[in-house]
Amino acid sequence: MKVLAIVPAFNEEEGLLRVADQFKGIKDVDILVINDCSKDATPIVARELGFEVIDLPCNLGIGGAVQAGYKYALIHGYDIAIQVDGDGQHDPAYITDLIEPIKAGRADMVIGSRYLRKEGFQSTLLRRVGINYFSNLIQFLHKKRITDPTSGFRACNRKVIDIFSSRYPNDYPEPESIVYLLRNNYRIEEVPVIMKERFGGESSIRSFKSIYYMIKVTLAIIIDNMRKIRFI
Repeated sequence: MKVLAIVPAFNEEEGLLRVADQFKGIKDVDILVINDCSKDATPIVARELGFEVIDLPCNLGIGGAVQAGYKYALIHGYDIAIQVDGDGQHDPAYITDLIEPIKAGRADMVIGSRYLRKEGFQSTLLRRVGINYFSNLIQFLHKKRITDPTSGFRACNRKVIDIFSSRYPNDYPEPESIVYLLRNNYRIEEVPVIMKERFGGESSIRSFKSIYYMIKVTLAIIIDNMRKIRFI
């Protein structure tokens, strides 16, 4: 099976060095860096490391950058696409665990969760509050417990690649995309992973943006969930 790792990167010249080191020894996985109009040497470093690179003409944010990767995966006939952050938090050693449920035909998307075993870096307190909130919201709406709904370490099969290449949320897309898949009866599983602290770069969610994030994504999830009602 053809497997692609999509690495969205905005000002991640330091993080990409760690990503390259983590991918040493990982076979049969192609690596695509989506340079989201970085202001630093991200595209230069990515090419020097031997990665395939797409340079976006303007900053699209995490959703647009990841969707560009899914479009690439669809056009080039990949069977599985894996999202891997460009800041070094996601360990490619878990890729085999991520794709196994897909290869076995049990899941359409698999999420790497840091909260199944609660090992490694558990994120900040504010982020954990938000993660628990979205986990409860998704369970309330769809009776499905997703322990790490904001995890960007995810693997998708060809059907989901097709969907995400044409429909993917722009801002903070992980919880919203999960709800969309559950609403349309796609199968989602989680596997335990250990994540590391960010290496270089800057998080897109911090301080008061976390409150905006929770409100915006909650409204998007509720509106999306209402689409199954006939008058929407």
